Amino acid sequence: MKDPVSRHTRLQSRSKKPPKTSPGSASNSVPNSAPNWGSDLSSGTQEIVVYPAQFVNLDHVREFVGAAAQKCGLDASAIYAVQLAVDEAFSNIIEHAYGGECLDKIECKCHIADSGLTVTLRDCGSPFDPSAVPDPDLAAELKDRDIGGLGLYFIRQLMDKVEFSFVPDPETGRRCNVLRMQKRKES
Repeated sequence: MKDPVSRHTRLQSRSKKPPKTSPGSASNSVPNSAPNWGSDLSSGTQEIVVYPAQFVNLDHVREFVGAAAQKCGLDASAIYAVQLAVDEAFSNIIEHAYGGECLDKIECKCHIADSGLTVTLRDCGSPFDPSAVPDPDLAAELKDRDIGGLGLYFIRQLMDKVEFSFVPDPETGRRCNVLRMQKRKES
């Protein structure tokens, strides 16, 4: 199996121009593009990998986000929470956005900052509206519950902040799903 496409970037302030790199290079400097979730996450390092939407890549994405979580100093419990949330989200993208395993891509971007980690997953599969997912009835008997439906609930419980949005793909113009999850370091 081929290694996933990888690009590691060091963020710079908006006033600096990124150095020129040749097309297809593996390392690029980019202007700050951190989510607007507080000034403490506005600087740091971004690491990006792109995987085909296949379950065999779950181990790779868990290792990637685990390493990023460790770099920003999250404790073992927080690292596990990040890995579990990303595993669930990645699996849901394969199953629901793409309708099963395929060669379409899932981009995973980790923004590593002193205060914590932001993980962004982007796919261009079927649009997903999280507001259409009802809250699970956790008080219901197991026999009365629908199969599935807890993934989004678990992701929200495991992470400190979860945000969904849509962006156009710069190459195809297709509307892509963006899931942004944040885990802050304990003070």
